Amino acid sequence: MGVECLRSFLHSRHCIALDTSIFIYQLDVNPSYFPLTDAVFAWLEKRENSAVTSTLSMTELLVPAYRTGDQRLMKTYYGLLKTYPNLTWIPPELDVAAVATRLRADYRLKIPDAIQAATAVHAKASAFMTNDPVFQRVHELDVLVLGELL
Repeated sequence: MGVECLRSFLHSRHCIALDTSIFIYQLDVNPSYFPLTDAVFAWLEKRENSAVTSTLSMTELLVPAYRTGDQRLMKTYYGLLKTYPNLTWIPPELDVAAVATRLRADYRLKIPDAIQAATAVHAKASAFMTNDPVFQRVHELDVLVLGELL
């Protein structure tokens, strides 16, 4: 399993959606998940590949830095993620909100999860990467839960 399984999964993909946890594990160099997320970001750096995420991810990522007043960390995260190659940040505009409403109702998702899932559906991503099994309820998504690769 592990990294090789992840690379195999990514091999047939060209556009994936990323949940906030993927960024957290990468930026914090999480000992359990970093090898997996590093493979995702290496895949993303190839010109033929792309990823999408909701701007909600940036909001979730920056909260700890704002709580501690760590200006350097805020600027580092924001600067790195804003300019990462082949990564598109999608705001929850009306089209995404409409999909999120339906997904929230159909699958009993919390609003942030519904927005993340709707972003993936709206962008027509071929997979959604997360570490939250709640997304497996969403039949419109091909979900990969990182914890299942360990």
